[in-house]
Amino acid sequence: MSLTLSKDAKTAPQAGRRLLHGIGGGAPDPGLRTHMERWGEVRPPRHLIDELEASGLVGHGGAWFPVATKWKAVASAGRRRPVVVANGAEGEPASKKDALLLSHAPHLVLDGLMLAGSALGAQQAIVYVPATHMPVVEAAVAERRAHHLDRIPIEIAEAADTFISGQESAVVNALGGRRGAIPGFVGLTSIRERGVGGRPTLVQNVETLAHVALIARFGATWFRHVGTADTPGTMLLTINGPDGPLITEAVLGSSLLTATGLRPEAVARAQGVLLGGYGGGWVTPAAFSELTVSEKTARRAGATLGAGVVALLPPDICPLAEMADVVRYMEGQGAGQCGPCVHGLADLADAMERLAYGGASGPRVERLLEICGLVEGRGACRHPDGVARFVRTGLHVFSDEVASHQRRGSCAKSHAARVLPVANATARRRLVAKA
Repeated sequence: MSLTLSKDAKTAPQAGRRLLHGIGGGAPDPGLRTHMERWGEVRPPRHLIDELEASGLVGHGGAWFPVATKWKAVASAGRRRPVVVANGAEGEPASKKDALLLSHAPHLVLDGLMLAGSALGAQQAIVYVPATHMPVVEAAVAERRAHHLDRIPIEIAEAADTFISGQESAVVNALGGRRGAIPGFVGLTSIRERGVGGRPTLVQNVETLAHVALIARFGATWFRHVGTADTPGTMLLTINGPDGPLITEAVLGSSLLTATGLRPEAVARAQGVLLGGYGGGWVTPAAFSELTVSEKTARRAGATLGAGVVALLPPDICPLAEMADVVRYMEGQGAGQCGPCVHGLADLADAMERLAYGGASGPRVERLLEICGLVEGRGACRHPDGVARFVRTGLHVFSDEVASHQRRGSCAKSHAARVLPVANATARRRLVAKA
């Protein structure tokens, strides 16, 4: 039985709830009928890239690079028709925002992908997602195909379940069958010039593409109605807190404390707050309470918003044990193609485990900082840099706990249930305890 789809233009949401507009707390309805009733048909602006430039939209995969600049680079890369990729890999264990969009609003993402393909004259469009999200994307693509919505056939490719699988050069390598989902070396030819199949390639995070779909419908001026002149619009945040993980949509430039919905008393009791995920950085509760939803202010605090992860560390958890587990996980998630990942992160993980779980003769802070200095800026990709920032900022924020461990050894809290999700952490802790 065919669907009759309402294609009438809809009223633009005026509040800060945009991507999550119409998405409630019940069971998701990712179907095309619901999408059309919520948003109506998308009619591409004649000069979409100019509209994106006027909007000030930046990428929401963690790099915060201007979208229009990226699209222009792909458009001018050569005579061969490009490839456009919707990147929903989301390898960061503490992030769930892309998963929410794919499960609740896949057609908004696919609208953005088709708009990119149309604007760039692409001949191939790919959705790159983990196996868990493939069924809902496959259903959405089938619905669109039945209604002849898309000019370019949409392919679906499975993303590896690894931290670095979403890095854009790793995406291209995976799609091209080259060494799996492993990043390319920094400084080599950009994938915007030579990517999938040797063609210019645009890899864009699914949240970014969802924003593109709304800008195409409602325009750059509407997009700038919220946020600041430098950072317009909204972003999705994954809040790992007492009630988490929860996804919220935050207006850029607004109070980070208010945007997360975290209770001030809960933040005040916390030992620290992680921003940006496992490649991000730690800040004190006092610093967190003063921050805005801004990459610039996060970096001034020594952290990053990255892909929008916020994690609260409660008082009954050992922060050094949490850090040790994450660093060991990140060491195992490296590409294994350069010294900083193969040797530097292994040394850093060993040192963090001795500090967290060992005796009073654990490594000095100076040694940990020395290892951080040896891996920073020397990797084939940015993976070691993020781990070093995670460790540096944690040693600073949790300096009292560091001093206590160095005097007395491992604390009772080091074997408590974990807050930050990592694989195989429990087995590793037992191994260290027996050593």
